Amino acid sequence: MGTFVQKPAEVEKKWVIIDAEGLVVGRLATIIANRLRGKHKATYTPHVDDGDNVIVINAEKCVFTGRKYTDKKYYWHTGYPGGIKERTARAIIEGRFPERVIEKAVERMVPRGPLGRRQLKNLRVYAGSNHPHEAQQPVALDVAALSKKNVRSA
Repeated sequence: MGTFVQKPAEVEKKWVIIDAEGLVVGRLATIIANRLRGKHKATYTPHVDDGDNVIVINAEKCVFTGRKYTDKKYYWHTGYPGGIKERTARAIIEGRFPERVIEKAVERMVPRGPLGRRQLKNLRVYAGSNHPHEAQQPVALDVAALSKKNVRSA
């Protein structure tokens, strides 16, 4: 009995849609990252992209726990001396691209490298409830029903 290794030609990708309204960002990101990597499947192979395609809608309505909404900072560097910049989670969610909060959370949970970048291309995040992927017939995944901690209470 040898170890099972899935070949890239044998991969079956499904389409999953997740409604992020009222869901906690970190918990949602872990579920999405596991789906993108394929760790929920029995055929998981670390060096093969066998994860699902994930669509996230209502990204602007996701929530943080504690004081992260006002205190959490996202940093980036312009490339110039003294060019470190920061923005709070509140500024991003209330800004032009609220979907970046979920994208960054998932990006930091996927391994860095060529395989991780390829798996991140299977993630599509939309701020509102509209998405152009109806033709793929995505299956809804109810993240709120998986655990009561996935939804923020009060």
